[in-house]
Amino acid sequence: MLVKEIMTKSVVSIAPDDTIEKAAKLMKEYDVGSIPVCRGNEIVGIITDRDIIVRSTANGLKCNEKLVKDIMSSNPVLGNPDMDTNDATRIMSERQIRRLPIAENNNLIGMISLGDLAVEANLTNEVGSTLSDISEPCSPKVH
Repeated sequence: MLVKEIMTKSVVSIAPDDTIEKAAKLMKEYDVGSIPVCRGNEIVGIITDRDIIVRSTANGLKCNEKLVKDIMSSNPVLGNPDMDTNDATRIMSERQIRRLPIAENNNLIGMISLGDLAVEANLTNEVGSTLSDISEPCSPKVH
């Protein structure tokens, strides 16, 4: 099965110069945990709810003043619509990510998530394995 057959095609995005507060509000409005960051349609990064907490709130940054580009992850991992879903799950597993932006010529055209993959009966084993790899704990820094 190809990614384009099950990806979400209507994806909200945000500009790098938008505020972190706007990103958080969009996440709440659309009930998503990550938003691709785009200049026009070109993907330049991704911002997650975790980025907002760890890179902004925990550091005392004011979300209504700081910009998305200050805390986003640049050069996000991208998939393409013609890739096999098994390749998408492998990439998500290796990179420990739950959502994969889908692009053509670096332009955002969709998003695939573990949830999208989980509803496909023939992908159940791959999704379980991917989730296990993503959820694998790393060694915390003990002070």
